[in-house]
Amino acid sequence: MQIRRAATVAEVAAAAHLFDHPVRTEWAKRFLTTAGHHLLLAYEGPAVAGFVSGVETVHPDKGTEMFLYELAVAEPYRRRGIGRALVERLAALARERGCYGMWVGVDTGNDVALAAYRSAGGEDDGTCTVVTWVL
Repeated sequence: MQIRRAATVAEVAAAAHLFDHPVRTEWAKRFLTTAGHHLLLAYEGPAVAGFVSGVETVHPDKGTEMFLYELAVAEPYRRRGIGRALVERLAALARERGCYGMWVGVDTGNDVALAAYRSAGGEDDGTCTVVTWVL
């Protein structure tokens, strides 16, 4: 397995099978060119097996932390440590960029995701409820 940062819209498009919705060229381009946005792709040979995306968030009294936005691994490649490796690589990138921490929201009952995050050193602090707005 090889993990590389996505640098082109074509690379993102090649990973389209991993996203929840179709990749839109203008959004992919914006993501890739926005400072503090990161998309790491895991390859098994020529196939894109998984991805993790992260966004740096900065606050005046806290500094910068990494928000792990999304993690996906294609079905044939699951349970091989790819998710863990992607999360660990994003955490390493966060450290390199001076982030003081990294966090992710996980859907209630998503035991597979929780297992991947825990295997990469993450801890569930049991204190988070996600409140959303549809705009």
